[in-house]
Amino acid sequence: MDPTRTKNGKNVEKQDGIRLYGSREERPFLQPIALAIVCAVFIGLILIMGILDINRIDRTLLGLMETRGLEITGVVQNLTEETLKVMSQVRQEGDSAFAPLAEEADSPQKTLLAALVALGRQVDDEWKADHLSETYLRKFAEEKNLWLVVVLNKKGQVVFQSRSLPADLVAGQGAEGKRQITLDLFAQLGRMKKIGFIALRRRDGSGTVVIALDRNGLRYWGTRVSVTKAIEKLGEERGPIYLVIMDRKGMVLGSAGQVPVKWRENDIHTAEILAGTRPIESRKVLYQGEKVLDIAAPFYLNDQIAGIARVGLNRSEADQILKENERYMFVFMAVVVLIALLSMWLLYHNQNRHLAGILDMERQLDKAERLSALGQLAAGVAHEIRNPLNAVSMASQRLKREFMPADPGKSREFQTLTGVIRDEIRRLDGIIEEFLTFSKSRRLDLQDYPVTEVLQKIVNLVREEAAARGISIQTHWNDNAAVIPMDMDKLQQALLNFVKNAMESMTDSGSLIISVEPAEKNRLGIKIADTGCGMTPDEIERIFSPEYTTKEKGLGLGLPLAHEIVRGHGGVIRVESRPGAGTTFEILLPRERGKDRKGQKPEGISP
Repeated sequence: MDPTRTKNGKNVEKQDGIRLYGSREERPFLQPIALAIVCAVFIGLILIMGILDINRIDRTLLGLMETRGLEITGVVQNLTEETLKVMSQVRQEGDSAFAPLAEEADSPQKTLLAALVALGRQVDDEWKADHLSETYLRKFAEEKNLWLVVVLNKKGQVVFQSRSLPADLVAGQGAEGKRQITLDLFAQLGRMKKIGFIALRRRDGSGTVVIALDRNGLRYWGTRVSVTKAIEKLGEERGPIYLVIMDRKGMVLGSAGQVPVKWRENDIHTAEILAGTRPIESRKVLYQGEKVLDIAAPFYLNDQIAGIARVGLNRSEADQILKENERYMFVFMAVVVLIALLSMWLLYHNQNRHLAGILDMERQLDKAERLSALGQLAAGVAHEIRNPLNAVSMASQRLKREFMPADPGKSREFQTLTGVIRDEIRRLDGIIEEFLTFSKSRRLDLQDYPVTEVLQKIVNLVREEAAARGISIQTHWNDNAAVIPMDMDKLQQALLNFVKNAMESMTDSGSLIISVEPAEKNRLGIKIADTGCGMTPDEIERIFSPEYTTKEKGLGLGLPLAHEIVRGHGGVIRVESRPGAGTTFEILLPRERGKDRKGQKPEGISP
């Protein structure tokens, strides 16, 4: 059902070419732009809260991963300290470089010796390739934190050395003028300077590679071996993508996985980490096609910062959790936004409907007051006009009866003039009667009465006139016991006006069908259908307006009066009409009384 605009205070609804009179229209009141701004602000706040929540989740996940990195670093620290504690049981005894005191110290010591042997073989490989030089040995010893690297030929003469030895430690020169170093001299040096060494003889006996360590070197290699064994014990199950332990100089003590590239300047604040002012630092990087969280943390040994631990953790699981939370968050926000929009629309719709109803009631009340005053004025004026009008009518009748001219020609003219006066007086009296009836139609005295008897009286009144004009009247009482609360005189007047209007729409001949049948919502339906000229949609909207009439004579208050009486009974009028196809008025009246309207102005009546 589409609501249309109200014409002259009468509310009209359209339904498939049918207009309903008696309902109220709705008009928008709130500004859509203001409502859109409110919705936009509300949605913006929800989005901001969602973004802040997602950032909070991201920080939480990063915190969990950083905690995991610290746990891995802590495990390596504990294992390294345990290994160093075992290795500290090694002490020098007699002429041997190192002597274990306990059986459990054997494995770390062997690992250390194996690492030093590997260095010796690396030097030997360079010797075989004829790439060896004292410059290479000095750089090699510096990089590997070795006190001395010496290459001896099969006679014990020095071929290459990484540093110069004191003169008192050199045994002398051989036949070729080369200095000679004996293992006894290294043992003596070890007793004096706390220097340890290993000697790796070549398989063919053509020479020996000697590597000597001082305290710092021994500490470095002991730590390196301990870190390596700790990383091996850590295992690879659910381990990091990579793990690198570096000392304070940046030298690698141990690593697992593929070692990433070195940090560029300003990537990580290494100075602050080594100073202990920054407990952990992390950054998101792309490493070999994988999303990795690169973590840097201080590496402690014996409660001292010995270096930096660099841990790479896979961010795939954390990113998946973050994406799921983002998806849930956006779904939640979408639902909240939808609910907000729906709530705002309902608020907008309901508020506009109520405000439109209030405005309509205010317009109706204002019009009722104005028309009520106009009706009272019209009734007073009509009453005052009737007295002189009766006098004029009586005077015209006396003139016609007593002062008829004797001349036949003047007599006819005299009769014509008096006839005009008589007709105009009758017309004025009809206009006054319509005014008085319209002004008195506002009070109803409702009593239960059969509607079919009222309609039958109307049919009996108009039957002769209808027959004279060639109009056939058909009645169909589908509900003979149709008793409804009514003011019989006023409802009869209203229905008579509908019947007269239908007869006036048929100029030559036609059919008038009056029927009574049950309707929806406990109502009774009265249909008055004619085969007259019909009406246009614009005429349908205006037929119940007191200011509109198509009659050449009279005020045309019949249908407005009928409309007001029907509304006073709590009824609704439906009009269906098309030009040239006739008109059907359907009057829907309630079967039960809503409340006692006796002596009161009917609710919903438009003045």
